[in-house]
Amino acid sequence: MEEQASRQTINNDFYEGLEEDWYQAYNHPVALLRAENAIRSPWILEEIEKRISKKTSVLDIGCGAGLLTNSLAQAGHDVTGIDLSESSLKIAKRHDRTGTVRYIAANAYSLPFSENAFEVVCATDVLEHVEDPGLLLAEASRVMKPNGLFFFHTFNRNPLSYLIVIKGVEWCVRNTPKNMHVYPLFIKPYELEELCHLYRMQVQKWVGLRPRIFTWAFFQMLLTRKVPKDFSFCFSKSLATGYCGIAQKVFPSYRTQIK
Repeated sequence: MEEQASRQTINNDFYEGLEEDWYQAYNHPVALLRAENAIRSPWILEEIEKRISKKTSVLDIGCGAGLLTNSLAQAGHDVTGIDLSESSLKIAKRHDRTGTVRYIAANAYSLPFSENAFEVVCATDVLEHVEDPGLLLAEASRVMKPNGLFFFHTFNRNPLSYLIVIKGVEWCVRNTPKNMHVYPLFIKPYELEELCHLYRMQVQKWVGLRPRIFTWAFFQMLLTRKVPKDFSFCFSKSLATGYCGIAQKVFPSYRTQIK
């Protein structure tokens, strides 16, 4: 399976054509992204409030159409979002009710910011879309202040995640772009922890994120191949499929044990 998938190239081009489907489509996997964001964004906001206890500077790497960035801005944070898709950035600006988010077309491998520029950096639903996540993490660490927080969300690499995240989405949701995800770019938690450690970040928290199955919304999706408005995700102790985490930039580096 991995050898076959390794010949595939990740398809990030489809984001450029989504436009308002970022917020409106239910016959496209972007609806699953909105459902993930509905639980993940409040979690990030809560963790920032607990750990920093003030309005702060936040960079969202791979911000897309602003699902996370606009939520952070509405909570009063000083937010910057970067993405390669200029079409997505236009939609993000359109949906920014605060008018305060700085949206910049930029490459995650070469961020146009000085060192120690942000107290919080986020990379959600992006690590599995880049060929070299280490370069992204190096840049995230560079622009993060000492003791700053790094929030991430990505997918584990195992047969279950392949079945659910790749094949399951292809089977259950219409208009799934070819190679929206490719298996070799999924990241095992210990691999991500090692990369964080390499770039002076200590992972402090892990939490699984999975779809709610055996619900009416789940069965509706199976029957219609559309994502119902009430389809939802939940946090889990298992990191077997999707998982989130928080790392802190520390001096010197420390290593944590994944439980």
